[in-house]
This record gives sequence, structure tokens and C-alpha cells, in this order.
Amino acid sequence: MWKAGKLPVPAEQLATGTVIVHAEKHPQGAVLYVRVSSNDQKADLDRQLARLTEFAITQGLSITDAVKEVGSGLNGRRRGLMRLLRDPAVRTIVVEHRDRLMRFGCEYVETALAASGRKILVMDPAERTGDIVRDLHEVIVSLCARLYGKRSAKNQAKKALEAMRE
Repeated sequence: MWKAGKLPVPAEQLATGTVIVHAEKHPQGAVLYVRVSSNDQKADLDRQLARLTEFAITQGLSITDAVKEVGSGLNGRRRGLMRLLRDPAVRTIVVEHRDRLMRFGCEYVETALAASGRKILVMDPAERTGDIVRDLHEVIVSLCARLYGKRSAKNQAKKALEAMRE
């Protein structure tokens, strides 16, 4: 392939005849990831995306893709996020807040990505505390779904929250 000039990657031949193949560099583009919890918040996806686009440009990043998703931060099966995490060509994932990526365990994902030279870039790393009741509700729904099944999970979570209020 070297002699025919058909190598698909950059290479050079030394005086000794050894052919050195240069490793391909991954593009330094970024993928923007935006998520909202429910369909009634869908309009916020475009606003999040606009803020992230502006941030990425000020950071000097080239944007290669943008992923919009509607789903719970506790849902571990979001298609868009799973696609980004599986794809080794995605070098940087840009999110507005850590909780837009996932509610819990973001540190584990960051560490796993860092092991392969990838990273998560958080636009506003400050923790958001205004959503604590909604977070608690999502945790209770998730745990109730495991205990009682998906159908009654919302009812059980509602009862638990009412009991806490009393």
C-alpha cells in the first residue's frame, strides 16, 4: 500500500526503508448536549442550545453536533447521551449544568471519559439548588418504580411527598 501510495493515513518512509504511519488526530470539535425533563419544557431546549453555542464559540471550540433530549436525568437509557458516550470521535461534550447530563454519578462518567482522552465541559459548574424538590420527587419515583412497578410508581411517590409535607 505504501509503494502504491494507497495508505489511508499520513505516513513517511525513513532512509532505512521503514515506513512510519502517523497516528490520526481526533478533531477538537465539541458536541453540545441539552436536556429537559418533560415535554412541557421543550421550548427550553432551544434556549439552552443558544447559550451553549455562544459559550462554545467564546471558548474557541468548533461545534460538530448538537443533541437535544427530553427525559429524566435519572434515566440511564437516553438514546442521545448513550450515542455520545459510545462514539470515540466525540472528544468533548459541552453541557450547561452537570444535572443536564445526569442527576447522579456525573463524576464517574467524567473519569471514564478522561481515561480515553475525552472530557465533559460544563458551562456553569456551580450547583443548582432550586430544583431540589423536583430531584427528590424523581428519586422517589425511581425507587417506587423498582419496588412497586412502573404503573403505581407515580402514585406511591405522590403519597410519599404528601406524607413528608404533613
